[in-house]
Amino acid sequence: MKSVKNHYSLLIFIILGILAFGQAATAQNALSAEDKKTLVGLENQAKAYSRLRESLEEKLPKLPKDATAEQIEAHKMTFQKEVQAARAEAKQGDIFTPAAAKLVRMIIKTEFSGKDGAELRKKVLEAETKGVAVKVNVPYPDSKEQVEMPPALLLVLPQLPKQLRYRFVGTNLLLLDRENGLIVDYLTNALP
Repeated sequence: MKSVKNHYSLLIFIILGILAFGQAATAQNALSAEDKKTLVGLENQAKAYSRLRESLEEKLPKLPKDATAEQIEAHKMTFQKEVQAARAEAKQGDIFTPAAAKLVRMIIKTEFSGKDGAELRKKVLEAETKGVAVKVNVPYPDSKEQVEMPPALLLVLPQLPKQLRYRFVGTNLLLLDRENGLIVDYLTNALP
């Protein structure tokens, strides 16, 4: 009986995934050629950041396989400082350009419509993110909660390189470097 339930659970999960993918494909198809070009621009800017931070990381001494917590933290701090120095002129809107910002807000608003959106909005706003400085080139505090992005939303947002993550802080959408913890860019009032 348990294996039958597992099969049904797996089947339901697959069906939900197909439906979410179908909605994502429909949402992407509804975009104009100019909108698609804007999203590609955002993805290219994110990739450019990724290439920069990878080149900086390659220059750092490698961590030993049995690195201590202190060594890992020191490596992270050095990496942060290198990226911050290389991006000293970085500002809000470098990746979320005005056109991209408008489009991403529209995508999020569409995804957050309905009952599920209201529940997700409540979850995001209840997260322990108060006191997070929403500024470019500033580290996201390790002590603060990071709200996971809903899979359906990730399917319709522009694809990010593996080093970057979307995260909500209040109504703001952040691009966060998953390894060094820096806020790469952010979009204000992203959550409807």
